[in-house]
Amino acid sequence: MRINPVVPGARIMGLGEHQPATVVTNHDLAARMDTSDEWIRSRVGVHSRRIAGPTESVVDMAVVAGGKALAAAGLAPTDVDLVIVATCTMPSPIPHAAAQVAARLGIPAPGAYDLNAACAGFVYGLTAAASAVTSGAATRVLLVGAEKLSDWVDQDDRSTAIIFADGAGAAVVGPAATEDEIGIGPVVWGSSGEKAELIQIPDRSSFLGQEGQAVFRWATTALAPVAVEACRRAGIAPTDLRAFVPHQANLRIVEAIARRIGAPDVLVADDIVQAGNTSSASIPLALARMAARGEIRPGDPVLLLGFGAGLTYAGQVVLCP
Repeated sequence: MRINPVVPGARIMGLGEHQPATVVTNHDLAARMDTSDEWIRSRVGVHSRRIAGPTESVVDMAVVAGGKALAAAGLAPTDVDLVIVATCTMPSPIPHAAAQVAARLGIPAPGAYDLNAACAGFVYGLTAAASAVTSGAATRVLLVGAEKLSDWVDQDDRSTAIIFADGAGAAVVGPAATEDEIGIGPVVWGSSGEKAELIQIPDRSSFLGQEGQAVFRWATTALAPVAVEACRRAGIAPTDLRAFVPHQANLRIVEAIARRIGAPDVLVADDIVQAGNTSSASIPLALARMAARGEIRPGDPVLLLGFGAGLTYAGQVVLCP
């Protein structure tokens, strides 16, 4: 049996984002643990982060971001037939988030599933969404990256509490009618499972932990070639990019990878400074905020690079909607 693509490709039709209302500054953290604003800024680059309240869930944040993405795309809930939520911080694996998000947004009986590739989850999800549209398995897909890392971080552990935060970002993925409209490029992805223990939650009663220096060395040496290859497969030089939106892991990591891709004039997302590390939410959150500020405009080529626990990674060039 031969299956031919139904449409030439896929594109992002709209973006949305949500951050919790509570802002936690470095000074707030210094008041309760052995740290300081200067120490945090020098090591991870974070000035403040958003933390969800006890009653605001992963699903709550995903619904808000998803609703904004639908509105930006000019679509009704009935126009969507697949919902994907990239997350690694649901309080329980059952029930999953996607079906709940769909129901609360009024999307009638879509395909719905969660995807866990940790901080690379949004780019993995974008590839899955584009493949579903191109193959005809879906007409339009709502993809949301949503995380409540505060549920899984020891708030008295200065190695993790200073960086991880909460939020959600979303994109609607739909068909490209012609090859010129294709707005989601080929993915370059992979994993280094032999290093999986570097970022982990060992069991149900544990908090998230990571070996920060080892993760830093891996990210700053292994990932720039992935980003450059994603550009090559998309038929674009890194210098022709408008923006580079890597996972907001740590400002030092972001800046080190940006230097290594060989595009000194490209705008680099630095959402980590005000939003912290929001895992699978960080790329769509940063992308949506850059678009809202007018830093990137429709048709601009943007390089996405997700990486994190697993260890997994994925790079992809997209066009801003």
